[in-house]
Amino acid sequence: MEIRPARPEEAALLTGIALRAKAYWGYDEAFMAACRAELVVDAGVIERSATTVAEDGGRVLGFVSLSGAPPTGSLDLLFVEPESIGRGIGRALFEQARSLAAALGLRRLTIDSDPNAEPFYLAMGATRIGSVPSGSIPGRELPQLVLHLATP
Repeated sequence: MEIRPARPEEAALLTGIALRAKAYWGYDEAFMAACRAELVVDAGVIERSATTVAEDGGRVLGFVSLSGAPPTGSLDLLFVEPESIGRGIGRALFEQARSLAAALGLRRLTIDSDPNAEPFYLAMGATRIGSVPSGSIPGRELPQLVLHLATP
């Protein structure tokens, strides 16, 4: 598996991964339609943020996207193709994001997590600090986590 920077022309591919990975948790069509806009990755997102993909045999299996400026950033998106979940791809992408964030001078990453993904982030060292309203589902609260990064 290779981890490399995403390319702007991969935007539709990454959007497809995000939508399939979100649907993996059993959300219905109405839920998926309501949150679709938040999951769309366009070329501008890739160009403005630090977006990295995991590729195996020429196939992109997942991606992660960071944004922000020192000292605080956010882990905006982290999705893995459903059939590849459990193979360590999410962990590899998270570790890449952690290293890249530290190299960019970030000392802290916030993560507004899907409730189903919260255990993964906690296992990766993040701590829950509260909750935030969903940007697409009125009345829904999302776990908010923070990851403190080591100072070089």
